[in-house]
Amino acid sequence: MSSSYLARRAAQKQRVRLLYRRALKDTLNWAVHRHLFYDDADELRKKFDANKNVEDLETIDRMIASGEANYNKFRHPDPYIVPWAPGGSKFCRNPQPPSGIEIVYNYGREDND
Repeated sequence: MSSSYLARRAAQKQRVRLLYRRALKDTLNWAVHRHLFYDDADELRKKFDANKNVEDLETIDRMIASGEANYNKFRHPDPYIVPWAPGGSKFCRNPQPPSGIEIVYNYGREDND
């Protein structure tokens, strides 16, 4: 096995992993309840496992391209975003105070000097 073959296989494995992870997260966006997600996740895993023994590099590249196109076609139009993550409804809700303002956190303790 040449190093170029191994490098190409490693790149393909990484693309498949990323595709599976993105598709699995997107499946969670489409499911209304968690028990429905489990069935969809099992079906997705079966689709990936059905082709895990393919060895031809060109066939694998075509299958990855087809899977990525299918993923982009059926992506959720309004995915769930955690509220405090970038793009969420609570992200940067309490911004940092402007420079020059000093905040002292003494919590009611007074200096007894």
